[in-house]
Amino acid sequence: MKNFVNNFYKNQALFYKVFLFILTSVLIVYLLPKGGKFKYEVTKGKPWQYENLYAPFDFAILKTDEEIVKEKDQIISNHIPYYNYNEEVVEKVKVEAEEKISEVFPDSILSRRERAISNFVDEALEGLYENGILQEDSRIEEDQQVYLKRGNIADEINYGKIFTQEEIPEYLTTNINRSSLSSLRPELLELFYEVIEPNVTFDGTFTQRELDSKLNAISYTRGSIERGTIIISKGEIVEGEKLDILNSLKQEYESQLWSESSYNWILFGYSLLVSLALLMLLLFIRKYRREIYENNVKITFIFFNILLMVFLTTLVVNFEAKYVYVVPLCILPLTLKAFFDSRLGLFSHVITVLILGFVVPNSYEYMFLQIIAGIVTILTVSELYKRANLFISVGQITSIYIVVYFAFTVIQEGNVLDLNSEMFLTFVLGGLATLFVQPLIYIYEKLFGLVSDMSLLELSDTNSKLLKELSEKAPGTFHHSLNVANLAEAAANEIGANAMLVRVGALYHDLGKMENPSYFSENQASSVNSHDELSPRESAEIIIGHVITGIEIAKKNNLPDRVIDFIRTHHGTSTVYFFYMKEKQLNDEALAADFRYPGPIPFSRETAILMMCDSVEAASKSLKEPTTGKINDFVEKIVNKQMEEGQFINANITFKEIQLIKKILKQKLKNIFHLRVEYPE
Repeated sequence: MKNFVNNFYKNQALFYKVFLFILTSVLIVYLLPKGGKFKYEVTKGKPWQYENLYAPFDFAILKTDEEIVKEKDQIISNHIPYYNYNEEVVEKVKVEAEEKISEVFPDSILSRRERAISNFVDEALEGLYENGILQEDSRIEEDQQVYLKRGNIADEINYGKIFTQEEIPEYLTTNINRSSLSSLRPELLELFYEVIEPNVTFDGTFTQRELDSKLNAISYTRGSIERGTIIISKGEIVEGEKLDILNSLKQEYESQLWSESSYNWILFGYSLLVSLALLMLLLFIRKYRREIYENNVKITFIFFNILLMVFLTTLVVNFEAKYVYVVPLCILPLTLKAFFDSRLGLFSHVITVLILGFVVPNSYEYMFLQIIAGIVTILTVSELYKRANLFISVGQITSIYIVVYFAFTVIQEGNVLDLNSEMFLTFVLGGLATLFVQPLIYIYEKLFGLVSDMSLLELSDTNSKLLKELSEKAPGTFHHSLNVANLAEAAANEIGANAMLVRVGALYHDLGKMENPSYFSENQASSVNSHDELSPRESAEIIIGHVITGIEIAKKNNLPDRVIDFIRTHHGTSTVYFFYMKEKQLNDEALAADFRYPGPIPFSRETAILMMCDSVEAASKSLKEPTTGKINDFVEKIVNKQMEEGQFINANITFKEIQLIKKILKQKLKNIFHLRVEYPE
């Protein structure tokens, strides 16, 4: 048991990676569709490259989306609306009309004229209410047919036969003028206006219910294919009816219910493929990005981003597959490039796209487009902290999406008339969503403790609180740090290292000198040397201690670990040679180990650059009457000594790159000392 616990603690980083690998694989497999995967790629307009295909089971031929939309539009356009006819209103109007006649024509009671008026009113009302009067104009075509519901009976009539309230005056005036009562027109019109009420209303609820019933009754299939029927022969062009049958077979195959045994085999197959893809990524990181592989936080960050992209894509596909390109998949390579490097970003992007091929429709088209977009992303975004670069890159990514979609449509349709304008809007929305990468990077920095170029840009501001404090307490050290930063940045640019990172590291590498600034020569304004009162060993302890002190100050001010690494390594395991030799004069048995920095030695190109630039810049102050020859010998001597001491063996830096750095340091020192060609007198 004790051995097991010891082995667990020794290998806990490995156990964590195994756990993370399994967890990510399980979650991705859980998100993938659980139906069978159709083993043929159906591409419109291409010859069938596989063997003759026979129907493996009976299935129905599905109508295309265009056919269904057309059928629905036809049903909607031919649908007849329903109107309610209210009989009670008619009876009420007739009663009120009889009462009004005696009021409007009091001298006509029991006279022949009164009977004529009454008969005329009855006939006019019969004509008006034969098909009823609309309460409001529904604004449909007059020659359109409608259903008029009288109780439980619905009669189909022409909409124009129903009176609107605007038509009533003309109807009444015409009928009065044709009768023998034309002299009573004002009184009759007043009577009708007082009693007439609309009695026909549009029944929207019943009309919509009938329409929904018809739409729900639409058949989504047309015909069927029996098992064993040949669907397509090798070499035939995939188009027309053949294409519809193949798509129907594919959808039926992927949506049918599987037995428990088949379902388990499908899960097993998905698990193998997803695990293999993630394993390839993990092995790539282990072989080519060892420092990332050994950092569990960074591995977690990479796997989390892949899982996030799979989750978002699956979510969108389940909602509506045609919006799949709204998911800003290019955020993945952008994010990984910001925190790590381009190669890892592209490799992770390709692995993610391969996994998403199981989720999206038209997987070949999707994977081709997304891989091309990922390559463009890696090639175009060089400095993410510059907002203009990000906007330009997003524009280029969106353009690539549009161009590739256009090309696929032309190949499949043979013309440009079938281009879907909605897809262009989808690409634009996906491009705009990619702009979210900047706030996302800030969130990731806080969650995972990583540092990007955007944070480095903020740290490089010399007006920051910490650098201002350094300039006030140790002005000479601050000036030295600025000079080292300029040298290191130029050297990093020359060999293709991270110039922004090495510049920030140079600005903060001597923070520890703020505690005892007067013990460092660059801050000694007078001829008094504080070390005169100390023994060589005590002086060496103060000099060496500025590394530990600098680390403590950096951690207290929440500087990123990548910046603190420069403080740790900028002296490596070198010796404080001046005080060691002084001690040697006093004590022949003095040990060099007592005057050596604790290390570690540089473990990246950037930290190696800082060590060279720091030593050269500091020692250059001792040059008297510098010449080109002196500077060249001086730089060679310092850097070669560091190489002999093995300071760069862990730094992944080549001899050629060191030679280029020497060249840059020589040029920069000549510029600093303003060397000129010596002209003869």
